[in-house]
Amino acid sequence: MQLRPNRVKEKIYAGEVAVSVVGFTHPDDIDAFGPIANANGIDAVWLEGEHAGVDHANLGNLTRACDLWGLTPVVRINENSQGLIYRTLDCGAQAIAVPHVNTAAEAQNVVLGGKFPPIGRRGNYASRQGHGVPNYMELADDHSLLIVFIEDIIAYQNLDEILEVDNIDIFFVAPGDFAASMGHKGIWDQVANIPEVAETMEDTFRRIQAAGRIAGATCGKAGLQRYLDLGAKFFLTTTSEWLDEGAGSFMNIVNRHRVPLPLSGGD
Repeated sequence: MQLRPNRVKEKIYAGEVAVSVVGFTHPDDIDAFGPIANANGIDAVWLEGEHAGVDHANLGNLTRACDLWGLTPVVRINENSQGLIYRTLDCGAQAIAVPHVNTAAEAQNVVLGGKFPPIGRRGNYASRQGHGVPNYMELADDHSLLIVFIEDIIAYQNLDEILEVDNIDIFFVAPGDFAASMGHKGIWDQVANIPEVAETMEDTFRRIQAAGRIAGATCGKAGLQRYLDLGAKFFLTTTSEWLDEGAGSFMNIVNRHRVPLPLSGGD
């Protein structure tokens, strides 16, 4: 048995763009999505454990479904806890996303939980990804992926120090929380229309790139080119936009071919 490749990590360090898709909470959903993902070059499934119900009870089966289709399982956890980070890796995650990382010390805590000694303090266990891999402990750190969310104005203020922390792979800039921390709650796709938020986020991307680090972003099709131009190499997107477009296209054809029922009446 060989350690499964981490498609996201391989692509971003080759200078390519990697894409993850969120919205799956059952292994059967991932199985149904797998052929579509493979046919279209999608790299990862984002398993949501901060805002949705992904937890350790179902994580093994979710990551197994990802493995079947060669998709990298990326798990966002709900707090910056070393134990939670390495337990999530033990359950089969290949990438960990940690929200609200606002200082260099908090970024270093992610590394301590996500890497084995001497780099970090990850507990000495093979993990589900390591079963049957005799040299897993020597290889795991090179294959695991660590993502920190830069999504608060305080993180922006501390960005230079955060970017100096080694072994963080992706610095993910999240528009909704970023805007909320600047006093604009309840917006996501509209951040480009708020000058102070747009300028701050764009400067964040520029500084990540200038530091030689890799940026990530969440967006739909409308914002994709903007973030590509800002240097983002990893994307989180949702199936909602695709389902909406597909449903609309399908129903447009149906509606064009509807035949009105004949009028009923008297003599």
